[in-house]
Amino acid sequence: MSKIVFLGAGSTVFARNVLGDALHVPALNDAEIALLDIDADRLHISDVMLQNIVRNLGASARVRTYLGDDAAEAFAGADYVINAIQVGGYEPSTVIDFEIPKKYGLRQTIADTLGIGGIFRALRTIPVMLDYCRIMERVSPDALLLNYSNPMAMLTGALLRATSIRTVGLCHSVQVCAPHLCRELDLPTDDLRWQIAGINHQGWLLEISRHGKDLYPEIKRRAALPEYRMKDAVRFELMKWFGYYVTESSEHTAEYVPWFIRRDAPELIERFAIPLDEYPRRCVDQIARWEKMRAELLEDRPIAHARGHEYASYILEAIETGVPFTFGGNVRNTGLITNLPEGATVEVMCVADRTGITPTHVGDLPPQCAALNRTNINVQEMTIEAALSGRREAIYQAAMLDPHTAAELTIDQIVALCDELIDAHGDYLPAYR
Repeated sequence: MSKIVFLGAGSTVFARNVLGDALHVPALNDAEIALLDIDADRLHISDVMLQNIVRNLGASARVRTYLGDDAAEAFAGADYVINAIQVGGYEPSTVIDFEIPKKYGLRQTIADTLGIGGIFRALRTIPVMLDYCRIMERVSPDALLLNYSNPMAMLTGALLRATSIRTVGLCHSVQVCAPHLCRELDLPTDDLRWQIAGINHQGWLLEISRHGKDLYPEIKRRAALPEYRMKDAVRFELMKWFGYYVTESSEHTAEYVPWFIRRDAPELIERFAIPLDEYPRRCVDQIARWEKMRAELLEDRPIAHARGHEYASYILEAIETGVPFTFGGNVRNTGLITNLPEGATVEVMCVADRTGITPTHVGDLPPQCAALNRTNINVQEMTIEAALSGRREAIYQAAMLDPHTAAELTIDQIVALCDELIDAHGDYLPAYR
């Protein structure tokens, strides 16, 4: 019997998707499941939801809940820990990350991976996760940590660098990339073969074929046509100039590079259909839906759950049964991608089996793709340095190296913006010297 800990279990919908999937696996449906969160109300709702799914699937899993102060008890003896925390939530932290940069003329779309928003989300989250990992090192040192929280590369990289906990980062964008692209362009999705490698949210679809035939010539032809090019305008523009499609959406991709969100060229926003402030809008919508969902879950009517496509349950199944499963994972670069920095967090295909997680060797990326990845890795590495060293100067340097921030602000403006954000986030950040 395995023990699975879900950290950030107040993320009820995501907990349902991941743990509901796990309950469909014969090797896991008798698991001990520990739900851990700092919000007692949300934790209770997730408990009601999961107990409901256990009953309706006829599983024999045992579910227990733990508040934040009981983390050591929750982690004790864990085989797997699934992380989905968001430190600071929508209010105050996400609002701060969007509204203060606006005062400086810096606009964002999602702000959870790179850019000034990604940097400060990492600075809030890394210390919390380090504390949890220190507990794990004492009470469950052999557990496998599956990290779903953003900023993926920064958070996973910090944990791999500063703790002994086995960690792999998981993102939705890899498994959906190739079929999504084909559907956008009205191409069939059966018998696809593809290879993806790079970094999180900027992985490159290096190869894509159907029935053994290379699809890229037809993909590029269709992507340039008027009836298709606005469907994914930023990614299609990058593909035009860099030769390959990237894994993450256009609204994300627009803020990882210096060319699309610019005060000196406001027409680009309309030309490339860039949804500024997209993430806050999603948060507001989700908050509005939460109360309705909360009431429905408390009614405890039977919940049907079909197994989905999240990687977690398939990884755990492969480790428990020994039947291999291949997935895109975020791991430390140990010569896997030879023209990206050693030690950086890279996203490559990995194999899960009874031995654990084994990443696959890629070799060199196309040079232009590696070059663009390195502009993002620079920010990731300096943000990790800031979080681990406590040096305020490293925060400034991370922001100065960020492609979008550097394209819009002067050095003095970047320093002032960082100082204001540090003050605004208050106790959600440690002291920086």
